[in-house]
Amino acid sequence: MGSAKDLETNVSPALSSTGSSERDENYEVYKQTRELEYTEEEAKRVLKKIDYRLMPFLFLIYLLQYLDKNSLNFSSVYGLKEGTHLKGQDYSWLGSIFYFGYLIAQWPAGLALQKLPIGRFLSITTIVWGGLLMTTPACYNFAGIAINRFLLGVTEAVVNPGFVLMMGIWYTSNEQPLRLEIYYCTNGIATMFGGLLGYAIGHITTGLPRWMYVFLIFGSVSLAIGIASLLFLPDLPSTAKFLTERERAIAVDRVSVNQQGVKNNHFKWYQVRQAAQDPKTWLLFIMAIGAQVPNSALTSFTSIIVKSFGFDTLGTQYLQIPGGAVQFLTLLLGGFVATKYSGKFHSRCACMIFANLVCIIGSGLLVGLPDSNKWGRLVALWLCYFQGLGFSMSLTIVSSNIAGSTKKQVTGALLFTGYCVGNIIGPQTFKSSEAPGYHSAYVAMLVGYAVKLTSITALYLYMYFENKRRDREAAETPDDGIKNGMLDQTEIDNKAFRYVL
Repeated sequence: MGSAKDLETNVSPALSSTGSSERDENYEVYKQTRELEYTEEEAKRVLKKIDYRLMPFLFLIYLLQYLDKNSLNFSSVYGLKEGTHLKGQDYSWLGSIFYFGYLIAQWPAGLALQKLPIGRFLSITTIVWGGLLMTTPACYNFAGIAINRFLLGVTEAVVNPGFVLMMGIWYTSNEQPLRLEIYYCTNGIATMFGGLLGYAIGHITTGLPRWMYVFLIFGSVSLAIGIASLLFLPDLPSTAKFLTERERAIAVDRVSVNQQGVKNNHFKWYQVRQAAQDPKTWLLFIMAIGAQVPNSALTSFTSIIVKSFGFDTLGTQYLQIPGGAVQFLTLLLGGFVATKYSGKFHSRCACMIFANLVCIIGSGLLVGLPDSNKWGRLVALWLCYFQGLGFSMSLTIVSSNIAGSTKKQVTGALLFTGYCVGNIIGPQTFKSSEAPGYHSAYVAMLVGYAVKLTSITALYLYMYFENKRRDREAAETPDDGIKNGMLDQTEIDNKAFRYVL
């Protein structure tokens, strides 16, 4: 923080954020204000202003993308299959097709996030997907709704990697876990709210078929929030209009301690090669596949699963609410623990491992409990909602532990490629021939969680021993880690960098 420096000067009259391809976009701001004097109270005020401007939009957009993505689940028990003439595995394929679009768009989206103003790009895609969702009721066959879901996947591919980049641009490493979980916990809120909304829609008896209202309501709200975001969501600290010139300088100086810079819009091939050769990249990729194979059970197929336990149609909606509550509370509590105790033990990795162990217990019970024990199986399903904490914490590995703008973008793209692969595989494990038991799907969930736990543990051990090795070598090769970060060095090149565990 600036108050810990030898302070001599104030902000220069004009702050320029232009720089060479080797430098961060905010390097000149950083250079001009390296000796900026500001108090801890000033830094807290700037952080509060950033929170008030960014977090409501991140919260609402993430909530809506989760609701929109899972609109199939909420509409599935209200006549969606009949209204769109789905047969056999058609419904399962709709869950996979969304992620084919997500997968194809992942790499262009990553490049666009690096090159374009990030706030405006995220806002425009939110507007587009809201409009697309509102057209879903016009689909009357599998081909039409399949194209619609594919295009939704293309547009929503921007959200997760974009938000991970936003965390690194605006927040210090210690501040990121809690804030990431604040927006990620909307997965749980969406499950609860979606269940309540689904329950309310179930009581509509006039007008359009009930399944259509799900898409019309979610789509129109997404459209409205996207327009508001376009007007108010900022791109970079150095250009944020809601901050004064001095506050912009403080905002840049705050995040410089991450040793990652802020953002560089020049694509660098050597960083692509480093990402491809980095074990962390592939461990994150494998972890994402394992994490997302079980995901369809908690998204597209939840209503169908709960109904298969022996509950009625309305019960399939309100009995999803406790699962959403589990997810909401574990995400917020995990974010708090990872932030509050980051300096006392390896809190992020500990949260990831603990959450995944709970998921293994839950999926194991789904495999082993008899069909007659419907309440035991329902509680087992609720335990699997711990999975969000493990995956969301892995996103902080990218935002806090990967440096170099291109390397961060490539690593994030590969992680979300694995995310797509897992979500494409998952729905196919729900075989219509096995309904209503779906034994293969529950076994696949257990295997996915086991793969995820192995990857997380290996990633933790790799980063832990690498930190120890660098500590031993630090006395021999002292380095300016913050300056190296602002020069867009990767965490591999920047020997002063230490992984946050």
